[in-house]
Amino acid sequence: MGRYIVKRLLLSVLVIFGVSILIFTVSRIIPGDPARLALGPRATAEAVDNLRKEMYLDEPLPKQYALWLGDVLHGDFGRSLNSKRPVSMDVKQFLPATVELMIIAALFMVIFAFLLGIISAKYKNSVFDSIIRILTYAGIALPAFVVATLLLLLFGFVWEGTIPVLGRLSPGLGAPQHITGFYILDSLLIGKFYTAWDAFLHLLLPATALCLGGMVQNARLLHTSLIDNMTKEYISVSKSFGLPANLIMRKYLLKPSSISVITIMGMDIASLFGNAFLVENIFNWPGLSRYGINSMLSKDLNSIVAVVLIIGAIFLIINFAVDLIAAALDPRIRLGGE
Repeated sequence: MGRYIVKRLLLSVLVIFGVSILIFTVSRIIPGDPARLALGPRATAEAVDNLRKEMYLDEPLPKQYALWLGDVLHGDFGRSLNSKRPVSMDVKQFLPATVELMIIAALFMVIFAFLLGIISAKYKNSVFDSIIRILTYAGIALPAFVVATLLLLLFGFVWEGTIPVLGRLSPGLGAPQHITGFYILDSLLIGKFYTAWDAFLHLLLPATALCLGGMVQNARLLHTSLIDNMTKEYISVSKSFGLPANLIMRKYLLKPSSISVITIMGMDIASLFGNAFLVENIFNWPGLSRYGINSMLSKDLNSIVAVVLIIGAIFLIINFAVDLIAAALDPRIRLGGE
């Protein structure tokens, strides 16, 4: 297991290094002068040249990357052309909102995917199973931003007032004391339970929009895996010994059936950060993904590279965690066929 962990860590470092080179290069070669865009058309040529020197844009591309990488390793992503602040300050402000949204969406996906998958397998070919199948098709056909728009229309106009649709807190409620940046957790830590509940209600719709597609697809995948393993000989032997059905499901059937589902679910959870770009804009969620969209529209190079690099690092962390879980469940994975 130790060798497997070290191997995965080394591969992750190489991948994030390659991603940084790719994103940095693409951000520098796309058309448009970021210095001119930042200062506006009325800025003098001298001011534009000074800003280009400050951003190392007058240097060869390899040297630009080396200088930028040295700054990043010291925690400095440069200065944002939009906010006029260090990008690291912007990331510190906006990242917790996105991470909180992703955690709630991931919890919804894991809990309800396993719950729906187990129930639909237990009651195969029932009405409930048919409903899950229909939802799976809908989840495949409808991207997250379409689901977000539908939820916004329903709860913002048709059922107005039932669930809050915009922002992180209701008007009149102040943000809790900054401890972690997660409004729910920070509110609970200082004893503001009503604020924590209000923050959770504001998370319901964007989190549902993000996780709905992956949730129903993983529920269907778990259903299929459970049905397939139910025909295996060891399950028939367990039944012949008179073991309770719930014990067979929990101890002997769910674990081998979950391996492929956990792998796919991990990729779906990591992809939530990519889907959050439009969902955060629809629900006016002040997160890092929305900040990244605005940076791309104004060609804020330092912000673009920082956002993409952070999302890539989070994707690798989640993928690494999923690999460890799968290796713990199935020894064949960590042994590599030995």
